[in-house]
Amino acid sequence: MDSLFDDPVAAAPLAERLRPKQIDELIGQSHLLGEGRPLRLAFQSGRLHSMILWGPPGVGKTTLARLMASAFDAEFMPLSAVLSGVKDIREAIAQAQRVLQQNGRHTILFVDEVHRFNKSQQDAFLPFVEQGLVTFIGATTENPSFEVNNALLSRAQVYVLHALSEDELGQLFERAQAVAMPGLSFAEDARERIIGYADGDARRLLNVLEQLQTAADTAGKTHIDSVFLDNTLAQNLRRFDKGGEAFYDQISALHKSVRGSNPDAALYWLVRMLDGGADARYMARRIVRMAWEDIGLADPRAIQLANDAAQTYERLGSPEGELALAQAVIYLACAPKSNAGYVAYNAARAFVARDGSREVPLHLRNAPTKLMKQLDYGRDYRYAHNEAGGYAAGENYFPDGMPDVSFYQPTERGLEGKIAEKLARLRELDERAGAEKSDK
Repeated sequence: MDSLFDDPVAAAPLAERLRPKQIDELIGQSHLLGEGRPLRLAFQSGRLHSMILWGPPGVGKTTLARLMASAFDAEFMPLSAVLSGVKDIREAIAQAQRVLQQNGRHTILFVDEVHRFNKSQQDAFLPFVEQGLVTFIGATTENPSFEVNNALLSRAQVYVLHALSEDELGQLFERAQAVAMPGLSFAEDARERIIGYADGDARRLLNVLEQLQTAADTAGKTHIDSVFLDNTLAQNLRRFDKGGEAFYDQISALHKSVRGSNPDAALYWLVRMLDGGADARYMARRIVRMAWEDIGLADPRAIQLANDAAQTYERLGSPEGELALAQAVIYLACAPKSNAGYVAYNAARAFVARDGSREVPLHLRNAPTKLMKQLDYGRDYRYAHNEAGGYAAGENYFPDGMPDVSFYQPTERGLEGKIAEKLARLRELDERAGAEKSDK
């Protein structure tokens, strides 16, 4: 029997074997590639333009650039910003000139991880992009507004690519099975875990499937279940599985450790998830949510710190930016806790959902025109700044006839303790004003 490696196509990585040959074969990015959408129109227009493809790993940035080169019969010249310098850029430009002179073919210069190039390296492209010698296509996982020069940004259209959905990864899973592993079946729970583990990354999904196929061939198995999955991909799938119970258990443990004011446990779960491959941006979003949900107005600095940590990660990336997330988690765990704002918001939502649409009282309405004033809009409104203590005691800000409600019940913890004291004083003033009004 001939070896698999005797066939160069079969020996190629699965991701390469399944790389789409035409635009309709690409899975995902329907917001860009659907009928009438920007990149679909770019393919149909017959006119190339420079662009930056911004999105997470494994969503088709390189594939799109290759498909564009094929569609426009252009030379595809890839550069990696991780490995290349100005010298490599000059050599690529010289090659583009030769291709144009000898074959009359235009060149697409594809720069992967373009954000890794410094300013002088990025500037080296500009004259040749402006001359039209090359069409520049850059790929980046980082925000171009932070990492790409304004001069280059102004000459390239930015397209945002999205992580693949579970349904789209499922389509890719089925294609991989049909093309490369027709004799291998998967239990439904194993399939879901693999798709969850891929976390929107097509390349990661295909690499895992390839690893499982090799392991199954070695073990003489034709069916993949969760037990085989755990044994084959023990480290990663047990520590982090976005589509499975383990992932959500760890998120729950992190959130509850913060809520329970245990900084060491909170830091442990954060690091466990980051070490297992969790998306740091997702973790940053969860940390911001914790600040609003569990600390709230007891310590508003926690909210600012969480937002700053998320922005710091966007600026620095991994691993440096993860330190900011770690310190935010420690601060949140140590901060005074209150979910009063969270409870108040949910109570207000529930009330509004079941209540009717009540009219705004006339005294609270704005009156920018003479007609509105004649209709008593804004009449008898009490301007709080002109009242004693800057507070219009006894004033009503709810719709007329609305029942008494008290959504926000501040705790006595942290800053909310002072908020509670102030609100209590204001309520006393309201009651006193109401009593005086009744006596008249």
